[in-house]
Amino acid sequence: MAYTTIKKSSDYFNTKLYTGNGGTNAITGVGFQPDLIWIKERSSTSSHNLVDAVRGVTKRISSDNNGVEETLSGIVSSFDSDGFTNGADNGVNENSQTYASWNWLANGSGSANTDGSITSTVSANTTAGFSIVKYTGNGTNNATFGHGLGVAPKIMIGKCTGNTNSWQVTGNVSPLVENKYLSLDTSNAMANSTNVTFDASATTIKLQGGQGTNVSGQPHIAYCFAEKTGYSKFGSYTGNGNADGTFVYTGFSPAWVMIKETSGSGAWRIFDSKRGLGGDNIGGNYKNALMADTSDVEESGATNNIIDALSNGFKLRYSFNDTNGSGGSYIYMAFAEEPLVGDNPATAR
Repeated sequence: MAYTTIKKSSDYFNTKLYTGNGGTNAITGVGFQPDLIWIKERSSTSSHNLVDAVRGVTKRISSDNNGVEETLSGIVSSFDSDGFTNGADNGVNENSQTYASWNWLANGSGSANTDGSITSTVSANTTAGFSIVKYTGNGTNNATFGHGLGVAPKIMIGKCTGNTNSWQVTGNVSPLVENKYLSLDTSNAMANSTNVTFDASATTIKLQGGQGTNVSGQPHIAYCFAEKTGYSKFGSYTGNGNADGTFVYTGFSPAWVMIKETSGSGAWRIFDSKRGLGGDNIGGNYKNALMADTSDVEESGATNNIIDALSNGFKLRYSFNDTNGSGGSYIYMAFAEEPLVGDNPATAR
């Protein structure tokens, strides 16, 4: 039996780096037509830009703030067969500035889903465990919407796109369970609220009413992730506060990792295999973090902000509260470089 049914991880998730040209910029080399594109300027301060195929091109929300959805012609103007095309907006295409784009494959612009009490529009990739869901909140407790994955997701990243409520990250990853949530646009520690819930089945996600991800009459977007062996892993770990840090087993060498402390305040730190790769360890040394909750430039070579990417997971380095504080509690999301075992296995570098 194969370890994973996904033979090539980069068919479903891929990081693409590029340089802006200040005009129309066709970005190729993604390897597929992406349905969620997350772009961050590396070399200068600029907000994050999240554009997806369900809301449509030119529709931007930013992970580093709680702003409403904006329609900007200079953001992503088309989803292309091997990437995407940008306009001239400085956040995605300032001349000579460098950018990272993180790209996920769902299933196009989506279709109606009536599994829940709220009808949703769902673009779902059941193979990769990723769906994009758009719905209008009804403000009631125990409302549900269909997510289209066929299995219960472990993480949901949601935003009311019609008002300035914070992003909510909820899930079934201890300690992020039940009424616990994190805000993607802030460095705040995990909070508890009876107005927030994460109760997911193979078909639906339950919502509470009145705030966050179920505001009555308001549009919402949800990015839903289910684990797929050898391709994605969403979990938690405890930091040990020293250079020989905690090892986190994922079952693959990670192409992308996002880490957030739950027990205290700390940035949402994003690492990927296309930036800051070096060192003599097996998978490389990821040290050029970008922070999902700030518009800051890329942290180039910060010695206290390093993870080692290994063939079967990642290892934290140094005593740094955002990623490896002594006794600190952390959650992470990780996607694979290539599967460790299967018909197209990765080999150690």
